[in-house]
Amino acid sequence: MFLLSVAMIWAVACITPGPNTLLVMRYALTAPRRVPILAAMGTITGTFCWGLAGWLGINVLFQAAPFAYVALKIVGGLYLVWLGLKIFLDAQKSRQSADIAAARIDVPLKTAYRMGLVTNLANPKSALFVASLFAATMPVGTPFLYGLAAIAVMVTVSTIYYSFLVALITHRTVAAAYLKAKKKIDLGVGMVFVGFGTKLLMSQR
Repeated sequence: MFLLSVAMIWAVACITPGPNTLLVMRYALTAPRRVPILAAMGTITGTFCWGLAGWLGINVLFQAAPFAYVALKIVGGLYLVWLGLKIFLDAQKSRQSADIAAARIDVPLKTAYRMGLVTNLANPKSALFVASLFAATMPVGTPFLYGLAAIAVMVTVSTIYYSFLVALITHRTVAAAYLKAKKKIDLGVGMVFVGFGTKLLMSQR
């Protein structure tokens, strides 16, 4: 149940339209397939770094100051609710566009990997989201190995997501269909985040 909760929350985070997804999508539409694959690998490496830093830091913090769990739970819950509401608002304001393809570009593989990694690590919201995830799924006293298992789940879910994303977006028909349904997808994702945030705020521990 614990790993399933981590997988569900992280899966929702992966499919939420953001800088990482948009970067991989653009490479998938404008460059050879190996380019978005390397960009996705960079993003997944960033996910591992965020997960490891988040779990180790939170684990030490909770052991030294148990009251910090309550504070983090409140902050994390409010953040998830805020993120869900923001997605709702952005979806309402967004305009549909079925043309994001551009002239084909030549991107060095090292550059693609670095762009994926830096785009992930440069997003300060990732740190707070990972903290929220661990606070929502791991109460004080959770065994250390559970944290490593959660990181492994995060990396696995990210790998599966980006593998499907690259495979699908390289097909122009699928890319156009995704863009047309983007608003509905955003609204659904917003509801999920608000739900997770509310549950976290109302939980007893």
